[in-house]
Amino acid sequence: MTYNVEGLPWPVRTGRGKALKAIGRELAEMRAAGRQPDVVLLQEGFRSEVWDLIDESGYPYVARGPNKGQRDPNMLKGQKPDFRRVKYRRKGEGLGKWGSSGLWVLSDHPINWVKSHAYHYCAGLDCLANKGVMLVSLDVAGLPAPVEIADTHLNSKGASGVPRRRATKAHHLQADELKGFMREDRTPGAPLIVGGDFNVMHSPERFDHVMADYPFEVVSRWCHRRPGACATQISYDGDAPWLDTQDLIGFLDGEQVTVTPVAVEATFDGASEPVLSDHDGYKVTFRLTPKG
Repeated sequence: MTYNVEGLPWPVRTGRGKALKAIGRELAEMRAAGRQPDVVLLQEGFRSEVWDLIDESGYPYVARGPNKGQRDPNMLKGQKPDFRRVKYRRKGEGLGKWGSSGLWVLSDHPINWVKSHAYHYCAGLDCLANKGVMLVSLDVAGLPAPVEIADTHLNSKGASGVPRRRATKAHHLQADELKGFMREDRTPGAPLIVGGDFNVMHSPERFDHVMADYPFEVVSRWCHRRPGACATQISYDGDAPWLDTQDLIGFLDGEQVTVTPVAVEATFDGASEPVLSDHDGYKVTFRLTPKG
């Protein structure tokens, strides 16, 4: 499950500490009922109360993305994008990082290692957070190889407070960094699941740039093109459900393990769980099958 928990600090948001604790309690109730996700990807987990969420939820293994002090080399080696990194100081650019990446991975499966990258480019208010990507390797019982899972949060659109063209350019550059990180840091041939807040809703331009030159498939598009292949318990409009949300989950087969989505559902949408964020949770069930 991927879930942007809106864990923004006061005075940007109020009441979020209580909401984070409540999310943890709801995850614990899901666990007691035997329907908790094996892995939870969190975004906007900036507040200290995210630890209350973790403690309440019962997940034994936890990994954290880039903290606010992490600085990494530019992934776009040999490229010089036409992009001034500081242009709108009154909208947060060039003022340093006031928060971490907000990325967390909670897992029922042991975590072998964690790698992460803080994005070099950003636009507007998004620059106050150290947005990036994290990658974890999980031991899943019964599989011949570890499963690698990535969590990310890309630059927003209007919420960034800067012109859309600039926010989109920053989003494209972050997507390029994401792809560079995945090429360099993931294990070749490992089964892969990628999730997070991609900020692509109603933006074919953004979605297409994320997907260009990278082989993972997006679950909503894969299921939509194969009617009946997935048990879908989520509503959407139109013929492109992958553009109806900011949140995506993608996947890629490994050399020894096949990854197949079999069910999709919304959580924390007011049905089985209360609405506790400005995003719903997005849960995908995969079938992981050893090859041969």
